[in-house]
Amino acid sequence: MASLQVGSLVSILLIWLAFLSSQPAQSNEPLNLVVFLSDDLGRLDTSIHGSVDARTPTMDRLAADGMVFDNAYVASPSCCPNRYSFLTGLMPARHGAHPNHSVPKENTKYLTTILKDLRYHIAAFGKVGHGRMRFPGGDHFSSQAEGMHEKVIPYFEDNKIDRPVCLLVGDRRPHVAWGHEFTYEPDEVTLPSFLIDTPKTREHWARYLTDVSGMDAEMGRIYNFAKEKFGDNFIFLFTSDHGGQWPRGKWNLYDYGTRVPMIVVWPGHIEPGTRTNAMTSWVDLLPTLIDAAGGKVSWGIDGRSFKSVLLGESKKHREKIFTTHTGDNHMNIFPMRSLRIGKYKYIHNLCPDAYHTNHSDRLRKDGAGAYWDSWDEAAKKDSKAAEIVKRYYTRKEFEFFDLEKDPLELNNLAGNPEYAGQVKEMRAELAAWTKSQGDKLVPHREPYSVSEPIPVFANGSKTSEGEARAKSKKKG
Repeated sequence: MASLQVGSLVSILLIWLAFLSSQPAQSNEPLNLVVFLSDDLGRLDTSIHGSVDARTPTMDRLAADGMVFDNAYVASPSCCPNRYSFLTGLMPARHGAHPNHSVPKENTKYLTTILKDLRYHIAAFGKVGHGRMRFPGGDHFSSQAEGMHEKVIPYFEDNKIDRPVCLLVGDRRPHVAWGHEFTYEPDEVTLPSFLIDTPKTREHWARYLTDVSGMDAEMGRIYNFAKEKFGDNFIFLFTSDHGGQWPRGKWNLYDYGTRVPMIVVWPGHIEPGTRTNAMTSWVDLLPTLIDAAGGKVSWGIDGRSFKSVLLGESKKHREKIFTTHTGDNHMNIFPMRSLRIGKYKYIHNLCPDAYHTNHSDRLRKDGAGAYWDSWDEAAKKDSKAAEIVKRYYTRKEFEFFDLEKDPLELNNLAGNPEYAGQVKEMRAELAAWTKSQGDKLVPHREPYSVSEPIPVFANGSKTSEGEARAKSKKKG
């Protein structure tokens, strides 16, 4: 009997030891944090989210090592307001930098100061803050926004840092202007259905994808560095600041502009090769990293940690996603607000009697919007092309979409009686939220009324259509 008891105890002990060996090793060392940001990258233009063309092997590798978020959203589809939302955990109306190229309100608090109080060494390389600007809490800033590893690796080799590291890296790609060289064949790429298929569009799309791949390769170099430098004691978070500078992308509240790729790797904590449908916002990013690092945010913000999702303890995070856009100087003056609940998206266009425009269609620069001339020609001959152009420039005041049936948001159901109840509820929900935010719901400057000719710009300045066309012909 005694031998049986001893045998049972030995078996239990062996099982317990096997269990302990299968658990992630606990370390008393502070967790290192690495964030890699791309600039103007649409979620659907990546291999991890279904692109049949985009070559993004680093994203594939991260996805295999960590967790892919299928419902990650930005706070705003414009660089300045969204990057300040990342750094402050506040939505644009609260931090104050609502239009692009503006600044936050005085005394706005930055979450990076919390990491500084936790003794983190914060090093930023490339485009992290808007305009590659410095922000509170940072120890080192480098503005080079391509080939950042050329600065990152020597910096950590040359400096003895005896504190945990928060490494923030921002690649400027695939922000315009897209490079002249391209590694994709224009005739072979697959264009989104909401673009007009012309040779010029295909060339620019090939250049865009080439920059996407270039960014992905640079991220691979930073990921390799992080693994070598920190072993398994780090979190690596990748995401993009909003969609690409294409119609329905940047400066738009359609998912192509606001729903972004995001992957998080945390060795020993996140189960490799997992995906989640949990809805998150850019205001949640730094609160999550601070939580993982053992800190807390001591003042009221809009963001909140999704650490429990990373650890597999929860499958949900947000029930509602709010996004806002106000405008970008004189090129884009079309403010809008949106709300997503479940499979439904509601958009309120605040100036429906104005033109929606942006840098692409107004300036038509090579490597950015030069394809627009071919769109104008196509619209003269083809009704489908004409409808795409019309849908770009003008919008109904209210838009409502079923994202499951219509993921590209091309069928506006706002006037459909079948959805009247949902539209009413979401309209009230969005109105209440904007009021709570102190959002004035006004354009940042006078919009371009549809009762007047659409504005034309020459060398970035507004001019008459005749003058602009004359200059264009003379240049040609």
